[in-house]
Amino acid sequence: MAGIDRPRSTPSLDRPAAPAASWGARREGPLVTIVPASRPASIARAPLRREGPAKLTGVALYTDDLVFPGAWFGATIRSAEAHAGLLGFDRDPDFPWGRVVIVTAADIPGPNIVSLITDDQPILVPVGGEIRHHAEPLALVAAPDRATLRAACAAFRPRTEPLPPVLDPLQSEQVFASFDIRTGDVDAAMASADLVVEGEYRVGHQEQLYIENNAMIAVPRPDGGVTVHGSLQCPYYIHRALKRALLLDDEGAQVVQAETGGGFGGKEEYPSMLALHAALLARAAARPIRMIYDRHEDIAATTKRHPAIVRYRSGVSAVGDLVAQDVEIVMDGGAYCTLSPVVLSRGTLHAGGPYRCANVRIRSRAMATNTPPNGAFRGFGAPQTEFAAEMQVNRIAEALGVSPVELRRRWVYREGDATPTGQILRESVAGEEVLLRAAEAAEFERIRERTAEARRARAGSGLVMAPFEGGPERTAHGIGLALAWHGAGFTGSGEVHLASVASLELTADGEIVILTGSTEMGQGTKTIFPQLVASELGVPIETVEIAPQDTAFVPDSGPTVASRTAMVVGGLLIRAARRLRTEVEERTGGSFAASYASDARMHGATRIDERFAPYPGVAFDDETYTGDAYPAFGWASAVAEVDVDLDTGAVAVRSVVAADDVGRVIHPILAEGQVEGGTLQAVGYATIEEMKVRGGRYLNDRLATYLIPTSLDAPRITALLVEAPFSGAPHGAKGVGELPMDVAAPAVVAAIHDAVGVWIHELPATPERILGALAALTPLRPGVPRESGGRGGR
Repeated sequence: MAGIDRPRSTPSLDRPAAPAASWGARREGPLVTIVPASRPASIARAPLRREGPAKLTGVALYTDDLVFPGAWFGATIRSAEAHAGLLGFDRDPDFPWGRVVIVTAADIPGPNIVSLITDDQPILVPVGGEIRHHAEPLALVAAPDRATLRAACAAFRPRTEPLPPVLDPLQSEQVFASFDIRTGDVDAAMASADLVVEGEYRVGHQEQLYIENNAMIAVPRPDGGVTVHGSLQCPYYIHRALKRALLLDDEGAQVVQAETGGGFGGKEEYPSMLALHAALLARAAARPIRMIYDRHEDIAATTKRHPAIVRYRSGVSAVGDLVAQDVEIVMDGGAYCTLSPVVLSRGTLHAGGPYRCANVRIRSRAMATNTPPNGAFRGFGAPQTEFAAEMQVNRIAEALGVSPVELRRRWVYREGDATPTGQILRESVAGEEVLLRAAEAAEFERIRERTAEARRARAGSGLVMAPFEGGPERTAHGIGLALAWHGAGFTGSGEVHLASVASLELTADGEIVILTGSTEMGQGTKTIFPQLVASELGVPIETVEIAPQDTAFVPDSGPTVASRTAMVVGGLLIRAARRLRTEVEERTGGSFAASYASDARMHGATRIDERFAPYPGVAFDDETYTGDAYPAFGWASAVAEVDVDLDTGAVAVRSVVAADDVGRVIHPILAEGQVEGGTLQAVGYATIEEMKVRGGRYLNDRLATYLIPTSLDAPRITALLVEAPFSGAPHGAKGVGELPMDVAAPAVVAAIHDAVGVWIHELPATPERILGALAALTPLRPGVPRESGGRGGR
């Protein structure tokens, strides 16, 4: 077995606290880290995934697998209305209330706030307060068994007064955040343009649909503190939330990540809410509380990708230069702010696409509605706006009669170009390279000629639109292409404010241990960190261990988001390893590999804490939104091939060639896995993933009704890894997780257009939308009224 790098005993109620001192002195039990001894330590190789065997064999312990003797089960009483006043609660007098514990907002010792960007989201709606969305938490119940819990929840009913909801972000008057980026003179440039293309594009909710539902177990401690074990991405988010709401100090609140079955952003901010609920019940019941959502509750109540409406005007000169971009973005934040300002920020900064333009105006706002709050999701606002940007480029290429590859090659940023915020792209600019690599590998131009010939053959007389001409061929084949960029790491000065710390310790026992708050949720953190450290120290990878993500032991390395783990935290670990190596070698006079064990025996533990320092020459003004929005960008291009059923409108994505610049490849297999997974998630976003909302409630809040691609739907994906290293990171890495999510959806929609000749302006491109677009464009046969039907009238 490999990768069991956390104590395997039942978690203790009284763990030690404070992560500052030696890990070796604090550890409760031996770490078990087993990696094949023959595997060489090198970042150029691909060692086995550390935690993989434990997951494959069922040894890995997810939150619901953890056993705490005497634990009760917890549940949430939720709103059945999108907007209402909470008047109180009615208790069934026949229920034996002494058998359960009830918690309401009145029982919260500190501020009734889920700590995040804005203090607007309550942990529980107080009596007399305002319910702002369906499934909002109103009260908590705990019971010794599930049957009693269900009966108690049915007997404890909220009394409410309905209020009119606001469900359309365009009708909302409450703004969570807004941005305004301007450069040049857009109005004058647009007036001078020889071609102006306008479009309005809409994208809806997308559910993260991680394999493991949200889950949390809270354990009260004898010292008044509480320890929370859970499925989560960001332990220090939860740590801060617990401290504030429960009036705890740093040691009183302890957060431990259990094995986590996926996140995709869905376990970034929402677990704070669930951890608070479990902790409140645990303190009230004076016993451990298990809160494990089932799939229905998870989908109904947790955050989704922000829906967005993007209006675009592009001005092009007679010779095909992009002279002006005018973009307006409206995102639906849902009922509470959560991470909407940051999501909107990234969406705004990427809205122009990876294209050089002297005159740009991008205005954006995130609005409040009475729908469940939206939050983090892979891509973090960029997939919404880059879909619109790529639709514009493809439509302009069609209008100009030029190849989509050639138009992008002409417009794409190169070194020395300036972005709309005034950032000069000084290095690591690989837009043209990924574009040409993807187009060449997919044989884009050759296949596009073939699909165009097929379209012409179907067009027949021209009196009837191509797909409805009839004939034996009832499937149309198409190919489409898109290009994107994605800022590496946190936006603007985010990394400076985070001031993340990563640590490396040579223990007194001679063990080399990595200490970070960066979590593993499937992306490979537990594998690549030891890779980087072992390579720097010149030791075999199996000699490097990684401490569990437990706030009592590890420092705050910042959240595991924004594709920053490999780039930022990995960079800190490399620098820590260099310092450790130098310190040991100066003491021993020998190489680190040959002398670290004896050094540990002679000098005891050596711990290196490495704090993030601003990248040289990178500055962003948060007030004016000008300067270096990101220290570097990753670049991605995708070419998709689809088949469209001309009778049903159903789309089958046959293949995607994805070229992604990740700076420097650390682990080729894991990097390719990120590209493949992100591409498939984007294919689902483009074609079948649709959250139906009625009256502020998700209608298809089941796996049976919310559809994602299965293995049978997965196209053949070819991942091409491109390396344009970033000099600010010691290893040159820029992150990979979010890039493929930005680019595959517009490539699929472009392929649908290539197949059937219509543009789909709203995701997903469902059969209904495709048939509707075809019907709208189908001219009438002479003498046949539209209402009489015919194949074109479907």
